[in-house]
Amino acid sequence: MSISSSLNAGVAALAANATRLASISDNIANSGTHGYKRVATDFDSMVISQSRGAGVYSAGGVRASTSRVIDQRGTLLSTSQALDIAVAGRGMLPVTSSVSVDARSGDLPLMMTTTGAFRPDAEGVLRTASGLVLLGWPANADGSISPMPRDTMGGLQPVVINANQTSADPTTQMTLGVKLPATDTQLGSDGEPWPLEVEYFGNLGTSEALSVSFIPTVATAEGPGTNIWTVEIRDSATPGALIGSYRVEFNDEQPNAGTIREITPIGTSPEYIEATGSVRLPVEQGRGEINLTLGKRFDLNGLTQLSNKFAPTNITKDGSPVGNLTAVEVDENGYIRATYDTGFIRTIYQIPLVDVPNINGLTALNSQTYQVSPDSGSFFLWDAGDGPTGAVRGYAREGSTTDVAAELTDLIQTQRAYSSNAKVIQTVDEMLQETTNIKR
Repeated sequence: MSISSSLNAGVAALAANATRLASISDNIANSGTHGYKRVATDFDSMVISQSRGAGVYSAGGVRASTSRVIDQRGTLLSTSQALDIAVAGRGMLPVTSSVSVDARSGDLPLMMTTTGAFRPDAEGVLRTASGLVLLGWPANADGSISPMPRDTMGGLQPVVINANQTSADPTTQMTLGVKLPATDTQLGSDGEPWPLEVEYFGNLGTSEALSVSFIPTVATAEGPGTNIWTVEIRDSATPGALIGSYRVEFNDEQPNAGTIREITPIGTSPEYIEATGSVRLPVEQGRGEINLTLGKRFDLNGLTQLSNKFAPTNITKDGSPVGNLTAVEVDENGYIRATYDTGFIRTIYQIPLVDVPNINGLTALNSQTYQVSPDSGSFFLWDAGDGPTGAVRGYAREGSTTDVAAELTDLIQTQRAYSSNAKVIQTVDEMLQETTNIKR
């Protein structure tokens, strides 16, 4: 009978509004929770009677359904901690539970979060206070990241940063910008070589030096100088050994006067690469290699021959001695870079961003984390900024997506709706009471 269906509809409405009240309560309670995604409650009507003109109608009531709005992004909030990390845009940070890491058995479960305050524990593992461990791809010794699978967790490892770690950066590039005196190749010059020592750092962080001798070829007849020099290079790690010898001829005509005309290797010296103006010298008895730039043809930035004075003008090199870790930061591409007290900066991990076709289909877990579900689709690991993903931000946390004013407004509406449906039940009770009184 219709009056009974009214009672059932009222009861269903009370249950639906109770569900909405629970979601509002959760949202307001987490208005200050970093990375929290608000829960939305929607009502769907249920229809029992569809007959037209029957003169009788049965109320179907209402049903509540809840969903977490995961694709809604909260405001990024600045912090003073380098390892406070958030994602600006689409994508999530790959994390796992500290329990799984501590167990050291089996594959790590993939979880996702949009923000986290990560700190190294006693073993250097980056984790949050709630027990989430940050995952990333480890870098090679030269700072590069090897190709990794993008649709599986293979290659992802807990990020470990030891505060007492040290590192050295061997020298691999060096540029010699030296001005040689043109008068030294003219008739009557003493032909004395000009020595130059340039420090470099070996594979083990040791300090070594390249000893470079610039020997002029003196003219033997009246007229201009020969404009020819011999450059001999020796390595302190191999005392006495000549690792490179080159004949360098300079221009003496405008507009390229004073620049390199030609460089020719002498004997078995490494080849001079004209396109780059450099030679690749074996150092440390062949255990290392330095790309030494002497200069290209008609280039004023390398070796030159001008005037009557010897002057190193531009000597640069990379590398650094052994240094201690001083800082760790994350850039917008997800690279974790370690800075050492020698000024050396090294990439140690890359943090990819996880994305799925349907973000709102993810399964929500504790601590603002999510897991893949059949509704979300399979995950894919992107480099930050590639594809649909946004950037990684250090010194930042994502705020809650809860709008307290909107939730309080919904709370008032829910309270009124609950009271109204309670009134419906009270009215149905009174009408049933009247029906009972008919017999009396």
